[in-house]
Parts: sequence; C-alpha cells; structure tokens
Amino acid sequence: MGIVVQKYGGSSVADATGIKRVAQRIVNTRKQGHDVVVVVSAMGDTTDELRDLAEQVTPLPPPRELDMLLTAGERMSMALVAMAIAQLGHKAQSFTGSQAGVITDSVHGKAKIIDISPGRIEQAIADGAIAIVAGFQGVSQDTKDVTTLGRGASDTTAVALAAALGADVCEIYTDVAGVFTADPRIVPAARKLDRVSTEEMLEMAASGAKILHLRCVEYARRYDVPIHVRTSFDTVEGTWILPDHRSGENPMEQAIIAGVAHDRSEAKITVVGVPDKVGEAARIFETLASSEVNIDMVVQNVSAAATGLTDISFTLPREDGQSAMGALARIQDEVGYDKLLYDDQIGKVSLIGAGMRSHPGITAKFFSALASAGVNIGMISTSEIRISVIVDEGQIDTAVQATHTAFDLDATEVEAVVYGGTGR
Repeated sequence: MGIVVQKYGGSSVADATGIKRVAQRIVNTRKQGHDVVVVVSAMGDTTDELRDLAEQVTPLPPPRELDMLLTAGERMSMALVAMAIAQLGHKAQSFTGSQAGVITDSVHGKAKIIDISPGRIEQAIADGAIAIVAGFQGVSQDTKDVTTLGRGASDTTAVALAAALGADVCEIYTDVAGVFTADPRIVPAARKLDRVSTEEMLEMAASGAKILHLRCVEYARRYDVPIHVRTSFDTVEGTWILPDHRSGENPMEQAIIAGVAHDRSEAKITVVGVPDKVGEAARIFETLASSEVNIDMVVQNVSAAATGLTDISFTLPREDGQSAMGALARIQDEVGYDKLLYDDQIGKVSLIGAGMRSHPGITAKFFSALASAGVNIGMISTSEIRISVIVDEGQIDTAVQATHTAFDLDATEVEAVVYGGTGR
C-alpha cells in the first residue's frame, strides 16, 4: 500500500508511556502494509522550558543559537520514538530536519520551507525502516545553519514531507478527536466535523483555531494533500481536511457554517492623524513589512474635511507589537502623523463557512447575536467565507458562545474530549 505520514504533537509524546503508545500505533500502521514516515514535536512543554532557560541566561538570546537550542527538543522525541519502535521489533531510523532534507530560508525563528529533498527518507523506506523526523526545523539554503519554522510548525513539516513523498494521507495526531465547530474548552457543546474543505480550514487556522498550523493547510491546498486530524489517545475517526473536488460533498448539501474560531494573540495599533494623501499608507505598511511584521485586519477612517487627516488602525500578532511600534516611531517625521495608540487587550472572533456564499442575512444574524450578548465590536473584516470582528479580550468567550448557539451549532450531547490539555 502507499505512504502514510503521521505527525504526533507534544502532548502525545509527553512521557515514556505516551511514547510507547505512539510507537505501538505506528507499528500497527506498518503492519497494515503501509510505509510509514513519522514527524514528532518536542515532548510536552519542552520547547517552552528551553526558551525559558535561554531567557534566564540572557534576555536577548542570539536567534541562531536559540534555534540551535530549541531544535534539541524534537531531536529528543525522534530518538526516543525510534527506540520504542525498535523495542517492538521493528526497524526505525530517526532524522533531524536537516537530515530529512527540509530546506528553508535563513530567517531564524520563523523560517519558511523552500524545498524538500527527501532522499534519505526514501532510502530508509526502501530499506524497510520507519522514518522518524524531527518537526519544526530545517536547514538554511544559504547559511547551512539550523532553523526553526515557528511555533506549531511540525504540522507544516509533516504536510510538506507528505507532498514531497507523494503520500496517500497526512495524519495529524493531537489531543482532541478532530476539528470542532468551536474550541471545546469554551463551548463544551461543540460538534466534531467529519469533513472540512481546505478553504474553510485555511480561514479557521488564520482566525485562531489552534488545531492546525496555517502554513500546513496552505501546503495541503497547494499540493492536494489529504489531512486526517485525529487523536492519538483513541482509535475514533477524526476530521478529514480535503480540497472541494475531493470532499465528495454536493455544494447544495454543504453546511452553511463550519465553525466559530477565536484568537487571543493579536494587538491593535492606531496611527492617529495621518495626512490623507497618496503614498502615506504605503509608506506605513512598507515599513512594517521590512520589519517582518504580518498585518491582519486594516481599517482607515474617512478623512476629516477640516484637517485633511485620517486614522489608520490595524491588527497584528501581539509578539510583534513592540517591533512594529518602534519601526513606526522612526518614520513619524517622514510621514507626519500625530501619535500611535497600542492596545493588546483585544481578541478576534470569526464565523466561517463556505455555505455563507449563497445565504444572505448571515452578517446580520452574527451581529445581532453579539449585540444580544452585550458584545461591542471594534473592527470588522470579511472574506467570501468568513466574517471577523475585533472585541475586548474579556468578551471573547461570551462572543464565541453566543455565536455558536445563534447558528444552531450546539450538539445535543458532549462530543469533545480534551485528552492532553493543550489542544495540539
């Protein structure tokens, strides 16, 4: 049979018992006749612990050395899983990201995959071995240094390998049983979805759903890789993430709403008093781009006729807030704006569903649900299959619960079980 790529998150390999359970599942897949390639994350909270250790040594660890340190977590996992498989009588070989042929750019901390050269993985498969690959890491094409791909990017490693190897499926094992209509920690009545289109999953991941890494879904859509999200703590069927042409669903039968996602990791910057003339907004966002700051939602107010000035507000990852403020401060005289306002007590709530295209009134129903729950909206952004709003951080749970109920997404009985506590 074909190649199956499996990815196991930190909660699945958190201790020796978990590693043995994962090894048994891998061996069972091998016994079914599949060639198996496994991608592992660091054990439990190892990455956070290593980062904390680095910050105890220095408040500003050099990015190159921090990457060298953080990648040690996945190397520990891959070796231990390979040992556990060997104990079960099967051949396994472990590989770092570099050894597995994961080629990246040279941006430490959030490198992007340029190419996969899986020659050693293919040789291991040909030799009858199970290949165990360290996730979250690669090697720079230019500098040959070890790089990391950003938090949660073992998902991306797995899907990229699946694409490069022509795998039948990429199985992402987490501590929940699949993709749910909302975070079950906030909405206990959230329902597990059997199928989600890659388009919907892209919007959910971009809107804060932690179950899959955004770049992992982008890779899956680009290279047509089926993803099966399931739990390593049970044998139940999970959620299939499939391109529309492979989902087997008639558009007429497609659910209007796939789910409600939220994101607590954003901040908002408002540039007050920007001269309303050609090129000023471009200058602001070119500056942010050169500082490697990703922008999410943008709102520009109507220019005041008396002053010819306008305000520009945008959201960005909270971790990039200070670098963005510093970059904008350096161009204040050049742009001529009045001041900067920074707010990190916000959150984003998003309603997602490909069925929204053909159903009018969704926006009105969404906003009515929020109003009835007493939730104030700060910013609004839409796409063809998504509506996102910015709310006060303290109102996120209320907004998610009210929206989930308003669109009849609540299950009649509790379906969600969080096995490991982290959601990955």
